[in-house]
Amino acid sequence: MSRVIVTGLGFTTSIGNDRAAVVRSLREGRTGVEVMPELVELKAPVCLAGTIKGFEFPTEDPLDWVLPPSLQLPKTHLRTMTPNALYAYAAMQEAIQDAGLDTGLISNPDTGLYCASSGCTWLTHATVESLIQRGAARTSPSLVMAGMPNSLHLNLTARFQIKGASLGFSSACASSAHALGTAYDQIKSGRQKIMFVVGAEDCHAFNILAFAAVRALSVQTDPALAPRAFDAGRDGFVVSGGGCVLVLEDADHAAARGARAHAEVNGWGQATDGYDVAAPDPSGNGLARAMQNALKDARVQAASVDYINAHATATVAGDMAELKAVRQVFGACGKMPWVSSTKSLTGHGLSLAGAMEAAFCCLALEEKFTPVSANITRLDPGCEGVPIVTEAIADVPRVAVSNSSGFGGANVALVLSAVD
Repeated sequence: MSRVIVTGLGFTTSIGNDRAAVVRSLREGRTGVEVMPELVELKAPVCLAGTIKGFEFPTEDPLDWVLPPSLQLPKTHLRTMTPNALYAYAAMQEAIQDAGLDTGLISNPDTGLYCASSGCTWLTHATVESLIQRGAARTSPSLVMAGMPNSLHLNLTARFQIKGASLGFSSACASSAHALGTAYDQIKSGRQKIMFVVGAEDCHAFNILAFAAVRALSVQTDPALAPRAFDAGRDGFVVSGGGCVLVLEDADHAAARGARAHAEVNGWGQATDGYDVAAPDPSGNGLARAMQNALKDARVQAASVDYINAHATATVAGDMAELKAVRQVFGACGKMPWVSSTKSLTGHGLSLAGAMEAAFCCLALEEKFTPVSANITRLDPGCEGVPIVTEAIADVPRVAVSNSSGFGGANVALVLSAVD
């Protein structure tokens, strides 16, 4: 069975659009959350978002979009693209360069791509509206392609000419963690040599207002007060978007071409609550089983884990269930790992979150730091016994677990370790 390493990372996030900026933000606790003008204009009940800087999408016409100078695409390509696909495209460019992949390795039967997104709600609405008001004959085929739920998948596989395994995942906020775990299996079993793992989401009012309707979002107006996972005064999460790409590769294949490893993916596990369509099981049993399955798959003892990047979105129910899961798995091993929620800096990336936070773990393992859980002024008493990282610490993680949970009770845990 092959070892699986991460040889490339790419970022388009609320805390930075490249590796260097993301590392600085994670080290210094810089937030990417701010008041979003579009939400204010709509007089929405929420106003904060983890915004993506350097991109503007004022209309449905791609020719009106403002993109970073480094992101130049032919008009014919832009017409089927979506904001989340452009975020992912930019992150793919960085990950490809970081991994040192040439065209022959990218477009190769041994190289695949697994991605996760909830689609572009905004352009899906525009497509349906055009079909109703203008009719099928006068609706642009390009708009239809952009409005499909799998628009991220179809754009990336076409633009990068992917020839290996490809698939789009949809399991709510566990989606890109599922993509990463399944991509790991593809390499571990010898079916593929390289896998791109992509998570990407829009950061649009349509995405955000859906969660406001579910009453899951913070109503704070100050980014210093939300999101604040594990704080006694937390009142919900803040939505973010962006794109993140990890290049997973067979370790021997990487060594043969002289590629460096950012981290090793040791294993993963999943389990389902079987409890509710939205609320987590208060016992935390589902996430606990996912972590136990991941540690078993990775052949890693609980006492060896130094850091957990928690799913913790800053909802009371979710945070408390996860803390119970952590106690179940690590309480008896004699060593409780450090825990933090990087969503307190980035906002919640939804389908993007699993891949993005696994990539953050790679950075922490390689750069030798432990990310903080920001905005905490009064730690919830329910955190007792679990060490939450509220400020910079000297401990250097060697083994990390990244947790993800989604509506419907989907839970995924990923185990990663440092590479000497």
